[in-house]
Amino acid sequence: MTYMIHGATGAQGAPVVAALAAAGKPVTALTRNADTVVDGARVLAVDYSSTADLTRAYRGAEGVFVHLPVAPEEDRLAFAHNTVAAIREARPARVVFSTSGGLVSTDRDSAESAVSVLAAGLADSGVSHAVIEPRFYLENLLLPNVIAGVREEDVLRYSLPSGFRASWASHLDIADAATVLLERTDITGVVSVGQYPAISGEDLAEAYSTRLGRTVTYEATDPHAFFAPLAPMMGEQATAAIADMYRAVSTQPDHSITAERSAQKLLGVTPRTPSQWLAGVDL
Repeated sequence: MTYMIHGATGAQGAPVVAALAAAGKPVTALTRNADTVVDGARVLAVDYSSTADLTRAYRGAEGVFVHLPVAPEEDRLAFAHNTVAAIREARPARVVFSTSGGLVSTDRDSAESAVSVLAAGLADSGVSHAVIEPRFYLENLLLPNVIAGVREEDVLRYSLPSGFRASWASHLDIADAATVLLERTDITGVVSVGQYPAISGEDLAEAYSTRLGRTVTYEATDPHAFFAPLAPMMGEQATAAIADMYRAVSTQPDHSITAERSAQKLLGVTPRTPSQWLAGVDL
Protein backbone atom coordinates (compact mmCIF):
# COMPACT_ATOMS: atom_id res chain seq x y z
CA MET A 1 0.00 0.00 0.00
CA THR A 2 1.26 3.45 -0.87
CA TYR A 3 0.54 7.14 -0.35
CA MET A 4 -0.77 8.92 -3.44
CA ILE A 5 0.27 12.57 -3.66
CA HIS A 6 -1.33 14.94 -6.16
CA GLY A 7 0.78 17.73 -7.63
CA ALA A 8 3.90 15.96 -6.45
CA THR A 9 6.23 18.23 -8.40
CA GLY A 10 4.46 21.43 -7.33
CA ALA A 11 4.66 23.80 -4.39
CA GLN A 12 2.17 21.90 -2.22
CA GLY A 13 2.71 18.28 -3.19
CA ALA A 14 6.50 18.21 -3.35
CA PRO A 15 7.04 18.90 0.39
CA VAL A 16 4.54 16.16 1.26
CA VAL A 17 6.40 13.67 -0.96
CA ALA A 18 9.71 14.68 0.63
CA ALA A 19 8.39 14.34 4.18
CA LEU A 20 6.82 10.93 3.59
CA ALA A 21 9.87 9.63 1.73
CA ALA A 22 12.16 10.83 4.52
CA ALA A 23 10.01 8.86 6.97
CA GLY A 24 10.46 5.72 4.87
CA LYS A 25 6.88 5.63 3.59
CA PRO A 26 6.06 4.25 0.13
CA VAL A 27 5.06 7.20 -2.05
CA THR A 28 3.50 7.50 -5.49
CA ALA A 29 3.76 10.88 -7.18
CA LEU A 30 0.65 11.69 -9.21
CA THR A 31 1.60 13.94 -12.12
CA ARG A 32 0.40 14.75 -15.62
CA ASN A 33 3.65 13.51 -17.17
CA ALA A 34 4.68 9.88 -16.71
CA ASP A 35 8.29 10.76 -17.63
CA THR A 36 8.69 13.06 -14.63
CA VAL A 37 11.33 12.00 -12.09
CA VAL A 38 10.44 12.52 -8.43
CA ASP A 39 13.02 11.68 -5.78
CA GLY A 40 11.81 9.09 -3.30
CA ALA A 41 8.67 8.18 -5.23
CA ARG A 42 7.36 6.15 -8.12
CA VAL A 43 5.50 8.22 -10.71
CA LEU A 44 2.01 7.65 -12.04
CA ALA A 45 0.38 9.81 -14.70
CA VAL A 46 -3.11 10.83 -13.59
CA ASP A 47 -5.51 13.40 -15.03
CA TYR A 48 -8.08 15.10 -12.79
CA SER A 49 -10.45 15.14 -15.76
CA SER A 50 -10.60 11.31 -15.78
CA THR A 51 -12.58 9.63 -13.02
CA ALA A 52 -11.27 6.28 -14.27
CA ASP A 53 -7.64 7.44 -13.87
CA LEU A 54 -8.31 8.71 -10.38
CA THR A 55 -10.14 5.54 -9.34
CA ARG A 56 -7.28 3.32 -10.51
CA ALA A 57 -4.78 5.48 -8.62
CA TYR A 58 -6.74 5.56 -5.37
CA ARG A 59 -7.71 1.88 -5.18
CA GLY A 60 -5.72 0.16 -2.44
CA ALA A 61 -3.97 3.38 -1.38
CA GLU A 62 -2.92 3.83 2.25
CA GLY A 63 -3.55 7.55 1.88
CA VAL A 64 -4.27 10.22 -0.72
CA PHE A 65 -3.24 13.88 -0.56
CA VAL A 66 -5.49 16.02 -2.75
CA HIS A 67 -5.47 19.68 -3.71
CA LEU A 68 -7.19 21.23 -6.71
CA PRO A 69 -5.04 22.89 -9.37
CA VAL A 70 -5.30 26.57 -10.29
CA ALA A 71 -7.82 26.66 -13.13
CA PRO A 72 -11.13 28.28 -14.07
CA GLU A 73 -13.75 27.43 -11.44
CA GLU A 74 -15.83 25.50 -13.96
CA ASP A 75 -12.90 23.12 -14.47
CA ARG A 76 -12.19 22.92 -10.75
CA LEU A 77 -15.80 21.94 -10.10
CA ALA A 78 -15.50 19.12 -12.62
CA PHE A 79 -12.23 17.99 -10.98
CA ALA A 80 -13.89 18.05 -7.55
CA HIS A 81 -16.82 15.92 -8.70
CA ASN A 82 -14.45 13.47 -10.42
CA THR A 83 -12.30 13.18 -7.33
CA VAL A 84 -15.27 12.52 -5.07
CA ALA A 85 -16.61 9.88 -7.46
CA ALA A 86 -13.23 8.15 -7.55
CA ILE A 87 -12.89 8.19 -3.76
CA ARG A 88 -16.35 6.67 -3.35
CA GLU A 89 -15.51 3.92 -5.82
CA ALA A 90 -11.90 3.18 -4.84
CA ARG A 91 -12.27 3.74 -1.08
CA PRO A 92 -8.67 4.50 -0.10
CA ALA A 93 -7.85 4.07 3.57
CA ARG A 94 -7.41 7.83 4.22
CA VAL A 95 -7.80 11.10 2.31
CA VAL A 96 -6.34 14.49 3.24
CA PHE A 97 -7.56 17.44 1.19
CA SER A 98 -5.91 20.87 1.25
CA THR A 99 -8.21 23.69 0.21
CA SER A 100 -5.18 25.74 -0.94
CA GLY A 101 -6.56 28.83 0.77
CA GLY A 102 -10.23 28.38 -0.09
CA LEU A 103 -12.72 28.15 2.73
CA VAL A 104 -15.15 25.30 3.20
CA SER A 105 -18.68 26.67 3.30
CA THR A 106 -22.19 25.29 3.58
CA ASP A 107 -23.81 28.63 2.76
CA ARG A 108 -26.18 28.41 -0.18
CA ASP A 109 -24.30 31.13 -2.10
CA SER A 110 -20.90 29.45 -1.83
CA ALA A 111 -21.58 25.75 -1.29
CA GLU A 112 -21.15 25.13 -5.01
CA SER A 113 -17.52 26.21 -4.98
CA ALA A 114 -15.11 23.45 -5.97
CA VAL A 115 -13.57 23.46 -2.50
CA SER A 116 -16.92 23.06 -0.76
CA VAL A 117 -18.11 20.42 -3.23
CA LEU A 118 -15.02 18.30 -2.61
CA ALA A 119 -15.19 18.77 1.17
CA ALA A 120 -18.90 17.88 1.24
CA GLY A 121 -18.28 14.87 -0.98
CA LEU A 122 -15.61 13.60 1.39
CA ALA A 123 -17.94 14.06 4.35
CA ASP A 124 -20.60 11.98 2.61
CA SER A 125 -18.24 9.31 1.28
CA GLY A 126 -17.77 7.30 4.45
CA VAL A 127 -14.00 7.34 3.79
CA SER A 128 -11.69 8.44 6.61
CA HIS A 129 -10.60 11.99 5.81
CA ALA A 130 -9.51 15.41 7.02
CA VAL A 131 -9.51 18.83 5.38
CA ILE A 132 -6.58 21.24 5.72
CA GLU A 133 -7.83 24.82 5.51
CA PRO A 134 -5.01 27.41 5.26
CA ARG A 135 -5.49 31.12 4.58
CA PHE A 136 -2.53 32.75 2.77
CA TYR A 137 0.81 31.23 1.75
CA LEU A 138 4.09 32.87 2.74
CA GLU A 139 5.50 31.69 -0.59
CA ASN A 140 3.24 34.28 -2.26
CA LEU A 141 5.68 36.85 -0.88
CA LEU A 142 8.31 35.49 -3.28
CA LEU A 143 6.29 36.32 -6.40
CA PRO A 144 8.42 38.37 -8.83
CA ASN A 145 6.33 41.52 -8.40
CA VAL A 146 6.66 41.23 -4.61
CA ILE A 147 10.30 40.32 -4.15
CA ALA A 148 11.47 42.92 -6.66
CA GLY A 149 9.98 45.68 -4.51
CA VAL A 150 11.70 44.27 -1.41
CA ARG A 151 15.08 43.94 -3.12
CA GLU A 152 15.09 47.20 -5.06
CA GLU A 153 12.99 49.59 -2.94
CA ASP A 154 12.78 48.05 0.54
CA VAL A 155 8.99 47.97 0.11
CA LEU A 156 6.84 44.88 0.63
CA ARG A 157 3.77 45.29 -1.58
CA TYR A 158 0.79 42.99 -1.25
CA SER A 159 -2.93 43.07 -1.94
CA LEU A 160 -4.18 43.30 1.65
CA PRO A 161 -4.97 46.53 3.53
CA SER A 162 -2.49 47.98 5.99
CA GLY A 163 -3.11 46.60 9.46
CA PHE A 164 -5.22 43.72 8.13
CA ARG A 165 -4.46 40.58 10.10
CA ALA A 166 -4.34 37.12 8.49
CA SER A 167 -3.12 33.65 9.38
CA TRP A 168 -0.17 33.04 7.06
CA ALA A 169 1.44 29.61 6.56
CA SER A 170 4.18 28.05 4.48
CA HIS A 171 3.74 25.16 2.08
CA LEU A 172 6.09 23.37 4.49
CA ASP A 173 3.54 23.86 7.27
CA ILE A 174 0.85 22.28 5.08
CA ALA A 175 3.16 19.32 4.48
CA ASP A 176 3.77 18.98 8.24
CA ALA A 177 0.04 18.88 8.88
CA ALA A 178 -0.67 16.55 5.95
CA THR A 179 1.91 13.95 6.98
CA VAL A 180 0.43 13.83 10.49
CA LEU A 181 -3.16 13.70 9.25
CA LEU A 182 -2.47 10.89 6.78
CA GLU A 183 -1.81 8.67 9.79
CA ARG A 184 -3.98 10.28 12.50
CA THR A 185 -7.27 8.74 11.44
CA ASP A 186 -8.80 9.81 14.75
CA ILE A 187 -8.83 13.42 13.54
CA THR A 188 -11.45 14.34 10.98
CA GLY A 189 -13.13 17.47 9.67
CA VAL A 190 -11.42 20.80 9.10
CA VAL A 191 -7.95 21.54 10.49
CA SER A 192 -6.83 25.16 10.05
CA VAL A 193 -3.14 25.82 9.42
CA GLY A 194 -1.61 29.25 9.94
CA GLN A 195 -0.33 31.84 12.36
CA TYR A 196 -2.45 32.39 15.45
CA PRO A 197 -2.79 35.12 16.53
CA ALA A 198 -2.99 36.44 12.99
CA ILE A 199 -0.39 38.88 11.70
CA SER A 200 -0.43 42.01 9.52
CA GLY A 201 1.48 43.16 6.45
CA GLU A 202 3.52 45.37 8.72
CA ASP A 203 4.52 42.28 10.75
CA LEU A 204 5.65 40.59 7.53
CA ALA A 205 7.68 43.66 6.56
CA GLU A 206 9.32 43.61 9.98
CA ALA A 207 10.38 40.00 9.40
CA TYR A 208 11.94 41.02 6.09
CA SER A 209 13.70 43.91 7.86
CA THR A 210 15.22 41.51 10.37
CA ARG A 211 16.26 39.06 7.68
CA LEU A 212 17.88 41.71 5.46
CA GLY A 213 19.27 43.97 8.15
CA ARG A 214 17.56 47.08 6.79
CA THR A 215 14.13 48.67 7.13
CA VAL A 216 11.43 47.26 4.86
CA THR A 217 8.01 48.94 4.88
CA TYR A 218 4.62 47.55 3.90
CA GLU A 219 2.45 49.00 1.12
CA ALA A 220 -1.07 47.82 0.27
CA THR A 221 -1.98 47.49 -3.42
CA ASP A 222 -5.19 46.92 -5.37
CA PRO A 223 -5.76 43.16 -5.83
CA HIS A 224 -6.53 43.35 -9.56
CA ALA A 225 -3.45 45.47 -10.26
CA PHE A 226 -1.36 43.19 -8.05
CA PHE A 227 -2.37 39.92 -9.74
CA ALA A 228 -2.55 41.22 -13.34
CA PRO A 229 1.10 40.28 -14.09
CA LEU A 230 0.26 36.63 -13.31
CA ALA A 231 -2.45 36.37 -15.98
CA PRO A 232 -0.11 35.03 -18.73
CA MET A 233 0.84 32.12 -16.45
CA MET A 234 -2.47 31.45 -14.67
CA GLY A 235 -5.02 32.61 -17.23
CA GLU A 236 -7.24 35.69 -17.17
CA GLN A 237 -10.24 33.97 -15.56
CA ALA A 238 -8.32 32.30 -12.74
CA THR A 239 -6.34 35.49 -12.05
CA ALA A 240 -9.50 37.60 -11.89
CA ALA A 241 -11.13 35.09 -9.52
CA ILE A 242 -8.16 35.24 -7.15
CA ALA A 243 -8.17 39.04 -7.21
CA ASP A 244 -11.91 39.08 -6.51
CA MET A 245 -11.35 36.76 -3.56
CA TYR A 246 -8.69 39.07 -2.10
CA ARG A 247 -10.95 42.09 -2.54
CA ALA A 248 -13.80 40.28 -0.76
CA VAL A 249 -11.54 39.07 2.06
CA SER A 250 -10.27 42.62 2.56
CA THR A 251 -13.77 43.78 3.50
CA GLN A 252 -13.78 41.42 6.51
CA PRO A 253 -12.42 42.31 9.97
CA ASP A 254 -9.57 39.81 9.50
CA HIS A 255 -8.72 36.49 7.86
CA SER A 256 -7.70 34.46 10.87
CA ILE A 257 -8.01 30.82 11.77
CA THR A 258 -9.67 29.88 15.06
CA ALA A 259 -7.75 28.37 17.93
CA GLU A 260 -10.29 25.55 18.34
CA ARG A 261 -9.65 24.04 14.90
CA SER A 262 -5.98 24.96 14.60
CA ALA A 263 -3.17 22.53 13.84
CA GLN A 264 -1.54 23.87 16.98
CA LYS A 265 -4.37 22.47 19.13
CA LEU A 266 -5.49 19.42 17.14
CA LEU A 267 -2.12 18.14 15.92
CA GLY A 268 0.47 19.76 18.15
CA VAL A 269 2.00 21.24 14.99
CA THR A 270 3.06 24.90 15.20
CA PRO A 271 3.51 26.75 11.90
CA ARG A 272 6.72 28.59 11.13
CA THR A 273 6.86 32.26 11.96
CA PRO A 274 7.66 34.56 9.02
CA SER A 275 11.18 34.97 10.39
CA GLN A 276 11.68 31.21 10.67
CA TRP A 277 10.40 30.77 7.14
CA LEU A 278 12.59 33.57 5.75
CA ALA A 279 15.67 32.02 7.40
CA GLY A 280 15.39 29.18 4.88
CA VAL A 281 14.75 31.40 1.86
CA ASP A 282 17.44 32.63 -0.53
CA LEU A 283 16.81 36.34 -0.95
